[in-house]
Amino acid sequence: MTDYHLPPSLADYEANIDAWLHGFAADNPLFEAIDRGDPSDSAEPRWYVRLQGEEKDHITIWFTLGQRTLRYEVYVLPAPPEHAAEVYELALRRNDKLVGAHFAIGVEDALFLRGELPLSALNEAELDRIVGSLYTYTEQSFPALIRLAFASKFA
Repeated sequence: MTDYHLPPSLADYEANIDAWLHGFAADNPLFEAIDRGDPSDSAEPRWYVRLQGEEKDHITIWFTLGQRTLRYEVYVLPAPPEHAAEVYELALRRNDKLVGAHFAIGVEDALFLRGELPLSALNEAELDRIVGSLYTYTEQSFPALIRLAFASKFA
């Protein structure tokens, strides 16, 4: 195992992620907020990016910078009170078409989009692709998932 990602390199990644995210926000009105997680909550640097959605009102992407990877996730919807098996099946079937992310069941059976990227592959273009992909995957999947999970509310 190498010492490729020692703290000075992580500090560089942290500064780059800050700059890239703020650069994206300057050119894109869909960006509502970019904020850092509370450093006292975690030893790992965290960011959240809140985007204005069309199908889903707001899409929030959490990024966590680890020793060797950048992890990211989007909360898609709470645990489905109706048709849970069908909701999870639909999400799993959609996984086949996703690149760099996957649907996962998280805390309290909520549905998330998650992914992870090695830091050796992280650059501005790749971070932009991740943000755009997560936005697109959420917007494309949310209507069918929410209508199935809360079918009686849409009846």
